[in-house]
Amino acid sequence: MNPPPITLQERRQRLARLEAAMEARGVAAVLIDATTSLRYFTGLVWGRSERMIAALVRPGKPLTYICPAFELDKVGGSIGVPGEFLTWEEHESPYKLVADAVPNGVLAVDEQAPVFAWLGLAEVFGVDRLRGASALITPLRTRKSEAEIALMTRAKALTLEAHRRTHGALQAGMRSSDVVAFLDKQHRALGADGGNTFCIVSFGADTALPHGGEGDPELKDGDVVLIDTGCALDGYNADITRTYVFGEPTTEVRRIWELEQTAQAAAFEAARLGEPCEAVDAAVRVFLKSSGLGPDYQVPGTPHRTGHGIGLDIHEAPNLVRGDHTLLDVGMCFSNEPMIVVPGQFGIRLEDHFHMTAEGAKWFTQPQPSLDEPFRGVASLAA
Repeated sequence: MNPPPITLQERRQRLARLEAAMEARGVAAVLIDATTSLRYFTGLVWGRSERMIAALVRPGKPLTYICPAFELDKVGGSIGVPGEFLTWEEHESPYKLVADAVPNGVLAVDEQAPVFAWLGLAEVFGVDRLRGASALITPLRTRKSEAEIALMTRAKALTLEAHRRTHGALQAGMRSSDVVAFLDKQHRALGADGGNTFCIVSFGADTALPHGGEGDPELKDGDVVLIDTGCALDGYNADITRTYVFGEPTTEVRRIWELEQTAQAAAFEAARLGEPCEAVDAAVRVFLKSSGLGPDYQVPGTPHRTGHGIGLDIHEAPNLVRGDHTLLDVGMCFSNEPMIVVPGQFGIRLEDHFHMTAEGAKWFTQPQPSLDEPFRGVASLAA
């Protein structure tokens, strides 16, 4: 059974924390564009377009939505947090509408807003009055609540079950697109928001490409199989990768797979409260170098960061990468995927996620136990 969605009370608490941070920094207003932050604070899910649809947050004033007049009924029926509305007609400027609502002080703008929105606001506000809102929004989104953790825990369980079912259904001659479609069907049957939020299915040499090849190859005996996919619940994401062999693995594939398993474990062990995010990535690279791989991003080795934050976005701050000095704190959620690439031959990526608790790091899903029995110990899951 899926956990309950995020409540109105929790969204109001998020807005209250945002307003407190704004007052502490002397920010008059925050404009949240049609991004996942709009969903985070207001519950409104809206696809980005050329027309501004946003929320304006001003301490001590009602939450205000900015939208085209012809979309008012639809937006009004979709919001999760009640508020006031400022509307604009097609020949009018939404940027001037925002400026009229914020006559003085600094406007902090959602940094995922499109460039044209920034440019339009700069024309009416002047660049000196604009700031990025990341310093206000990111710390709130980074530390997940119990409700957010519960949604992601279930989403990841659904994706792991979809993986398990797929492993049992593989047959020689299946194309990667067939496997993508099968995974999509499983995610839907299991009760996710929809089907796959994304899906990478690679066979053979294509597994050496971190984001897969461009063709639609057929599965052959002896192929390394890499599947990276996820689903969402109430917008909160899963993202899990499993790598195994369809048939018998070679000695070299087995050796690299075991190094990947150890690298993933090293990352998890290094994830300690109060340590910087980059320390997790560093632990992986020390191990890989000692094993004759790398160094740094060189291949054979790990060509990308060890992990990324996750929540309403599949990839969000902070990241487990050199240069990210964010200190690990309770509620932070990360992927753990120090992929090893052997160029032109194969790649091995084992990806699970963990979250930080008061006792330290905790897995959302248990890592793949072996190359030969990738789903040993994973109980079947009903919708």
